[in-house]
Amino acid sequence: MNREMLYEESAVPVNAAKEEKLNNGLTIAGIVFLALSGLYLFLFGLPSISMALGSEDLETVGRIFNVLFSLSFFFMGVLIAVFLLIFRRRYNVSFDYHFVEDELRISKVFNGKRRKFLRTLKADQMLKIGSCSKDSFERTRAGLSKKQILYMTPNEEPATGKEFFYILYSSSVEKVLVIIEARREILEYLVRAAGRSKYEPN
Repeated sequence: MNREMLYEESAVPVNAAKEEKLNNGLTIAGIVFLALSGLYLFLFGLPSISMALGSEDLETVGRIFNVLFSLSFFFMGVLIAVFLLIFRRRYNVSFDYHFVEDELRISKVFNGKRRKFLRTLKADQMLKIGSCSKDSFERTRAGLSKKQILYMTPNEEPATGKEFFYILYSSSVEKVLVIIEARREILEYLVRAAGRSKYEPN
């Protein structure tokens, strides 16, 4: 077995250009809300709070209400900004697959910039390998819960020239069914590393 096998591929959104614009738009909107919230706090919030605290005519309850009211717009803007910046992570997400030395390393990439390593699948712990278009996929999926099925692709349908493949993987801590999207070449590397007996052709 060749320990120097190397294969790299990425599964990107089919509508990547549109998702990139959405991601960038949400990022800009989040930054704008943060900036406006900060501007409001310095121009209106802090002066209002100072006036409320410095007034001798207001009772304690009234002062507290005025302070909270002055801060409410600031916190609302910050919350909206945080929501937008978190929500943007759902768009323009891709997955990188690196097959090196008999193991498949999978990472998640956000907006083509920030990479998050997800997991490593070792060839000797792969139980089944096959195409999601075959009956063997349905048989394999039927015996697992939803939490055990991991979709490592951003698309509901494979991009042109690619397919969905499944890997039934078992380690000392978990048993999962991993779905990846790649060209058929990756199947050759997986089968060569894990053994032809793990390949389910039908």
